[in-house]
Amino acid sequence: MSKKSCLLLGVAIWLAALATAGPARAGHLPRRVTNSLGMEFVLIPAGRFLMGSPPGEPGRQPDETQHPVIISRPFYMQTTEVTLAQWWAVMGKRFFGRRRGSPRCPVTKVSWFEAVEFARRLSQKEGVRYRLPTEAEWEYACRAGTTTAYWWGEDIDCGRALYANNELKARRCLEACRRRGLPLNGPAPVASFPPNPWGLYDMAGNVWEWCADWFGPYPKGPVRDPKGPPDGYWRVRRGGSWFGSGRLLRSANRNYANPAVRETTIGFRLVREID
Repeated sequence: MSKKSCLLLGVAIWLAALATAGPARAGHLPRRVTNSLGMEFVLIPAGRFLMGSPPGEPGRQPDETQHPVIISRPFYMQTTEVTLAQWWAVMGKRFFGRRRGSPRCPVTKVSWFEAVEFARRLSQKEGVRYRLPTEAEWEYACRAGTTTAYWWGEDIDCGRALYANNELKARRCLEACRRRGLPLNGPAPVASFPPNPWGLYDMAGNVWEWCADWFGPYPKGPVRDPKGPPDGYWRVRRGGSWFGSGRLLRSANRNYANPAVRETTIGFRLVREID
């Protein structure tokens, strides 16, 4: 058997195991934990999934090459994006400029560096390690066991997530936002839309979310706990936002930005590590 045939057979066996095996159980760990600031985290089990998108998915980009990924350890993911109230509690109201808005809205205009600093200070305060999710952890948690373009199915709609809430560019969901009493031309308070099957809110839409990784091409075969390239120019952001179109909310959609940039469309959520 040729080397190429062996490789293809190995991938086929791996995919067969993926189709029949559920995520590893996390044993005695509690399903949810809440820290001293009221930030809630849900347990994400170890497991396997296909990262990226299949050929033919509407909106698919060439850098979404589908490949098998193993997440070998469970972790806790914040159920919502970090809110203004949580930001103020850790960083103060005047850290890098005053931010306005509802305390339950996601904090925005936060650079990648500032998100990392928030995690560092919170870790010091709580005695637990917090960090940004890797890109693989983010997509794994976003999909929550699903394989469709969005965690709820193949089609986008304004009742599932916040997008196209923009009078100047993407207007599709403006009327739906008015009916729900949500602010126009900006993000909504966190958890304004239904959670995914693992209890995570706004993984699609509201604000882009920083990930830990440098942006780069995906590996060509199966990988275990990938962390992206060792260096680069752009940092990964995921999930789409209130500003743009629905295609950007696909679970596999990749995006990036300079880590120093601060925009009204970018926020973040944290991972809480398990000892």
